[in-house]
Amino acid sequence: MTLPPHAGRPGTGANGTGSIDGRAGRTGTAAPVTRAIPEATVARLAVYLRMLGELAEQGADTVSSEELATVSGVNSAKLRKDLSYIGSYGIRGVGYEVRSLHHQIERTLGLDEQQAVAVVGIGNLGHALAGYGGFGGRGFPVTALFDIDPDLVGIHINGILVEHVRDIPRVCRERGVTIGLVATPGPAAQSVCDQLVAAGVRCILNFAPVVLQVPPQVEVRKVDLAVELQVLAFHVARRREAEAAGALEGSAAPVAALPTNGSGPTGGHEAVNGTAVS
Repeated sequence: MTLPPHAGRPGTGANGTGSIDGRAGRTGTAAPVTRAIPEATVARLAVYLRMLGELAEQGADTVSSEELATVSGVNSAKLRKDLSYIGSYGIRGVGYEVRSLHHQIERTLGLDEQQAVAVVGIGNLGHALAGYGGFGGRGFPVTALFDIDPDLVGIHINGILVEHVRDIPRVCRERGVTIGLVATPGPAAQSVCDQLVAAGVRCILNFAPVVLQVPPQVEVRKVDLAVELQVLAFHVARRREAEAAGALEGSAAPVAALPTNGSGPTGGHEAVNGTAVS
């Protein structure tokens, strides 16, 4: 469970004013936001934020819960419940103001302030992360790069100097790094993590194939692409099993006006949801 950065102020909404978008007296006043937000909801809020950004770019002023839920890949009841955690209930017959809701979710996710990012491990993955320009545009500018390879230390990527990992504590403090991306080989990840924590970094995104040990006040998110592929492989296998079972059920199901003792023709029919149809 996660508490929103601006929650817990009695008598105020997520923006600290008691209204959805910070302007007192607007229709659709937000309820006080004091509840802890489930991690799954936090993840979906990030999706809603991206979709609202796209809607704003398209010139949309309002969006209904059904429309926002559809483009976000969830049902509207779940979306409304998620948004209730941040005190946003929309306006009956109108829906949600796109820019207002976008701003409110940004504040809830702590995106109203930039988060300085450090990437440690400038191999293939780390180099790609360091060179990706999309982070800065979303409030996550990469401000520090670290490695131990003498061929990498001293070069610039996107204008940022690659420094030695021994300088992590000093550089991270000087540049106010709040998020560390660990993209090192597994054996080096824990040591790097310890240095980031010692530098005051309290949020770490771990791409290394290990489980990092951190103090209770440090948040770690692990990204394991191999595990994600294995999960997808599971769903592929299950889908094939379901399709095969459906085909078997369809071929064995009785069809009107045909013999039902199994000796009649079955050609010219296909299974739809496990039911034989012409």
